[in-house]
Amino acid sequence: MPASIKKVVLAYSGGLDTSVIVKWLQENYGCEVVTFTADIGQGEEVAPARAKAEALGVKEVYIDDLREEFVRDFVFPMFRANAIYEGEYLLGTSIARPLIAKRLVEIANETGADAISHGATGKGNDQVRFELGAYALKPGIKVIAPWREWELSSRETLMAYCEQHNIPVDFAKAKKKSPYSMDANLLHISYEGDILEDPWAEAEEDMWRWTVAPESAPDTPEYIELSFANGDVVAIDGASMSPANVLETLNKRGGAHGVGRLDIVENRYVGMKSRGCYETPGGTILMKAHRAIESITLDRDAAHLKDSLMPKYAELVYNGYWWSPERLMLQAAIDESQKTVNGDVRVKLYKGSVSVVGRRSEDSLFDEKIATFEDDAGAYDQKDAEGFIKLNALRLRIASQKGRKLGD
Repeated sequence: MPASIKKVVLAYSGGLDTSVIVKWLQENYGCEVVTFTADIGQGEEVAPARAKAEALGVKEVYIDDLREEFVRDFVFPMFRANAIYEGEYLLGTSIARPLIAKRLVEIANETGADAISHGATGKGNDQVRFELGAYALKPGIKVIAPWREWELSSRETLMAYCEQHNIPVDFAKAKKKSPYSMDANLLHISYEGDILEDPWAEAEEDMWRWTVAPESAPDTPEYIELSFANGDVVAIDGASMSPANVLETLNKRGGAHGVGRLDIVENRYVGMKSRGCYETPGGTILMKAHRAIESITLDRDAAHLKDSLMPKYAELVYNGYWWSPERLMLQAAIDESQKTVNGDVRVKLYKGSVSVVGRRSEDSLFDEKIATFEDDAGAYDQKDAEGFIKLNALRLRIASQKGRKLGD
């Protein structure tokens, strides 16, 4: 083990894995451990993490409320891009990792730590996301990933380690823990493992925590009005809200109508396929509404160019390249497009669905005088369409005249 490491900042949840890591770092590296617990809206009490860390001999304990920063500086910029990975996943876990990496590096700088550590396994994406972010922000930082070093390979071995080393874990509670590997924040909650490892098996209804079953949702639809400024929601039903409050509100209202459930098999960056289930009620509403306000405020070709860039942007977020020059370059273009994305969108929530039923904006490019099926009083000369069509057909006509087969 490197003798040069005297202090390590650990991303600490207070759970079984990271409690074991605290003791393991102390024993195997002989180093001082600083713990960092981020409150990003996971819905669980984070304060007990302090007592748990102190019981393990940790002298420097950081517990930070990052909810507003998370939504304002990470979730909202990503939603301006309408980012969806592989056509379905709204990137709830992916987008939280660069913020945690950033804060780990900041705390390492504040405390004079030599390294950072995390509890991500060697099979997943999170190890890549944490470490790419850390190296981008502090190139010389050392990273300790216990799951890639130790021989503890299961929940049972971790619990045995706790008993052997007198690590204070609530074993009664631990034995009742959900069988799923879960990750939650203000944007979503994810589920992996147990029966979900069989892609043919349907998820159990009692697994879901944020949403009611669409079949059990209210029989009466609910309407919500979202107000946008520069591509971000700033008010709901006329009431101004902070970014975190926007997402909290949409999660509650969407979840009550069964909005935002997802069951997918995705391609991890490390190469394997993984089945996961997700609840993203607020994000699902936000995505639908954002595309609606863009539909009337963005120029056609600007919107189409933006859509063509989106898969690459989503891939960068999923793979952990938030702090890369290419993501920053794309973000600059996306943010420039959002200067006119202002106005209101009205959506209807009903039994798992989100429907856009209205949109309006002072920056709207929708011209009723031109689009109408009624008399447009000369606003649009339909005769102009003939020349437009013939010019666009010119290359097709020439190819056909030359004998090139363009059809069956």
